[in-house]
Amino acid sequence: MSSGAADTPHDASPEKAIAAIRAFKGPLLLDLDETLYLRNSTEDFIDSARPGFAAAMLMQMLDWIKPWRWTGGSATRDVWRVRLVTLLLPWTNRRWRRRVPQLAQRFSNAPLVGAAREHVSAPIIVTMGFHSIVKPLIAALDLGELRIVAARSSGFQDRLRGKLALATEALGNDTVRLGLVITDSSDDLPLLDVCASPLRTRWPDARYRSALSGIYLPGRYISRIKHPGERYLVRGILQEDFAFWLLSSIGLAALPVLHSIGLLFLLLSFWTIYEGGYVDNDQIAARYESEPKLSSEFHREQVTSPRWEPWLWAVIAGSIAICLLRWPATPVPADFAKWLAVLLATHFWFRWYNRVDKQTRVWLYAGLQFSRGLAFAVLVPVALVGTLALAAHVLARWLSYYVYRLGGKRWPTTLLLLTRLLFFVVIVAVMALTQGVAALTNWTCAALLGWNLFRARDELRAVFANASRLDRAEHPPG
Repeated sequence: MSSGAADTPHDASPEKAIAAIRAFKGPLLLDLDETLYLRNSTEDFIDSARPGFAAAMLMQMLDWIKPWRWTGGSATRDVWRVRLVTLLLPWTNRRWRRRVPQLAQRFSNAPLVGAAREHVSAPIIVTMGFHSIVKPLIAALDLGELRIVAARSSGFQDRLRGKLALATEALGNDTVRLGLVITDSSDDLPLLDVCASPLRTRWPDARYRSALSGIYLPGRYISRIKHPGERYLVRGILQEDFAFWLLSSIGLAALPVLHSIGLLFLLLSFWTIYEGGYVDNDQIAARYESEPKLSSEFHREQVTSPRWEPWLWAVIAGSIAICLLRWPATPVPADFAKWLAVLLATHFWFRWYNRVDKQTRVWLYAGLQFSRGLAFAVLVPVALVGTLALAAHVLARWLSYYVYRLGGKRWPTTLLLLTRLLFFVVIVAVMALTQGVAALTNWTCAALLGWNLFRARDELRAVFANASRLDRAEHPPG
């Protein structure tokens, strides 16, 4: 997103920006995205990709992998996105050029375009958008012959160097120092700080709209709205819920590979419905709570949340899962009925949870965690020690929420993973003492203990690093 929300020393109203252009006689340097053009050119280019579902899947895959971690960080994210679309859906360029006249007509910043046309010299467009994308768009704005300083999508350096470096290299120091710069983004502060007349203006009609936001994909609401930037699909679902589903049951599976793939489809089926509970939770909070706890992206991002498509995904993915889990046997109708009952129960329990007061939610939350942890057990046999691990998993999550509700508005530092490890060890030890160790001496127990230890390694390390012996502490003389 190009537009920064933080205030800067150069903030100015749209009216002041227009007046400044008319009074200024020197070089005029204009930003494009959400300034001269009231949308984001990169997002609109990617939004032109067809088939939209395939493009959305590609973008979601990139957001899961985050390859820009290895090329300099989030500044290079759009390079990866544009490259992938151009490589795998090359007809997008042609479709973009066909869409540009209509987009320019609908989303041009008419007051700014008019003032730029009246300026004594042709304006210079300085943008971090990509040259191949913005060139036809700028031409459609009908500003005449003008210079374009833009990033190249062939490499990462332009995005990493920033707008000041691009402008200085292309225009020279004098043009930049003597210019009037108008941009909407606080990311452009280095450029604003060196020019003669710096203006950071946010235009009331400017809107950032994520590409392909009108296409439904499971997981998009979680990754973009509910847990933005947290890699929750990997860290909170695959490494948590799925790992425990798999480790607690694979020891009893006749075909481990098919069992693993089947559980993945079952997880997809479950989470399309569970994610709908998150959507409903945010909507209810925004409507009825005086101080709703919503991410900033809830108000800024647009992610489609249809009513029936998640159920279609859930039914199809669940049916595939049941066929794989039952292979080579034929699934029976009761399998589908049981899984549908789980999905319906989860859906309505979550809606009930969302509509009651926060103190009552403490107890209903246990039901949600029970569903997350053990939904698969209606179709899959679970080892005894796996049952104990799942119980520890559910209890640790509920305890964290219980402390959160008691403690106020922020999630406490409850060392969730270490708490789960402790619960697991205690429950297993109780079982061993009362029932004997025979049922616990197997690879499933070892795998679950190992995974709990691995996941809690940082919390364990922190606890031991902060531990001290009271009887060896130096006490000041009394």
